[in-house]
Amino acid sequence: MKPTTLLLGGIMLGAAALSHAQVLRIGMQDDPDTLDPHRSRTYAARIVFTSLCDKLVDTDAKLNFVPALAKSWSWNDDDTKLTLKLRDDVVFHDGSKFDAQAAKANLDRAKTLPDSQRKSELTSVTQVDAPDATTLVITVAQPDAPLLAQLSDRAGMMLSAKTFADADSGTSIGRNPVCSGPYKFVERVQNDRIVLEKFDNYYDADKFSFKQVVYMFIPDSTVRLSNLRSDGIDILERLNPTDVADVKQDKTLNFQSVAGLGFRQLMFNTNNGERAKTNPLSDKRVRQAFQLTIDRDAISEVIGGGIFPPAQQPFPPASPYHSDKFPPKKPDIAKAKALLKEAGQENAKVELTFANNTIESSAAQMIQAMAGQAGFQVSLRPTEYAAMLSESAQGKFQFDMRGWSGRVDPDGNIYSFVTCKGTLNDGKYCNPKVDELLNKARTISDQTKRKAVYDEAQTILQDELPSMYLYYQPWPFVTSSKVKGFVPYPDGMIRLRGVSFN
Repeated sequence: MKPTTLLLGGIMLGAAALSHAQVLRIGMQDDPDTLDPHRSRTYAARIVFTSLCDKLVDTDAKLNFVPALAKSWSWNDDDTKLTLKLRDDVVFHDGSKFDAQAAKANLDRAKTLPDSQRKSELTSVTQVDAPDATTLVITVAQPDAPLLAQLSDRAGMMLSAKTFADADSGTSIGRNPVCSGPYKFVERVQNDRIVLEKFDNYYDADKFSFKQVVYMFIPDSTVRLSNLRSDGIDILERLNPTDVADVKQDKTLNFQSVAGLGFRQLMFNTNNGERAKTNPLSDKRVRQAFQLTIDRDAISEVIGGGIFPPAQQPFPPASPYHSDKFPPKKPDIAKAKALLKEAGQENAKVELTFANNTIESSAAQMIQAMAGQAGFQVSLRPTEYAAMLSESAQGKFQFDMRGWSGRVDPDGNIYSFVTCKGTLNDGKYCNPKVDELLNKARTISDQTKRKAVYDEAQTILQDELPSMYLYYQPWPFVTSSKVKGFVPYPDGMIRLRGVSFN
């Protein structure tokens, strides 16, 4: 119960402590990485950003694009210029005005920042103009089907441009972000909590009930659930599937789950740094052998309680880009052993890095046992999730287990992971033909034609296996019975508009 104690201590500091009824506490599985949306890589950070940083465009519960900071938008006849009409009643948390110049400064930063994670999302953008205060014009080199989806996520999140001039902005923005959302940043205690406070000058402030929102980081799902039952938190994200039946019987709790857009995958270090050179998994045959040891159905049943659909591709079954050509592969230990023998790696020693939480720890142990049947000697290395991603980006891994919360447009589930310069391609896999196909897919608006290009790219990727997909992720939430108005979205974000206590 330590996280609850720390939280209450933090809330009660100061003379004007808020009443419990004004504070919403959200129990999170993971601690976010940086709170700079242009640098961030984690799902946990996206949850915090949803209340902190408004975007140009948003999505509704049915995944339609809806207005946010942009009231409307339109393409020119050849789909090379996107014109957005912006709201004129928005201010940042530092009091500065949001306008087209501020939006331009943000997009320029997202494109040019040396360590920006948004670069590959905005590669088609050649110019951003602000002809007047409420008009933003984005020019692209060729039609870019995923662009609106990118602007509905971190590439479209707006920071106060005043903070860009800070000499220490490389780290200060991530420590103290100044956005324009319904809540403003107050404090962060690493691996414990992030505290936001209602921004009274938000244009839609009356739609948000809580004076404070506190995100508490509790990796153990059993402890998260105990905190919820003891009134230590009000909303729990990512319930352990083994607890679903029990929670449904509890009249003091509300279980709400929605099919997600994301997946869990194993990423292999094929070409990133010194560890790749000695990594048995840098050999395609060893990766193929490893895949043939994994029983995805068993992982889904044991770890996911049957609610994690097995995955073989980045597009979930609900996506129109999901292909029947790539069903989940079944284990074949004899074939796996033959591939290892051919590669001269009959007792391959490999290290799996993963986030130290309940579900991934259990999945890692199952993977270790399954791979051992073919001769793999898998050592397990649990760590904190954001730390894992930082190390993997530097090539300090052999293979890791990572999640992706998914995107509305299929490009967001594949491009950055497997293109040669993809910002999420930590294994540094590179095949120019895959790049060519995925760049082509970005320019096609016809769904059938676009899917055919993705299928062609996937045929290559299924053979070369830079990543191996395990399962698709639903988003199981639990709220206290006093919480009303909460609606889970397929993107897994926690939206607080209209949410209140009974």
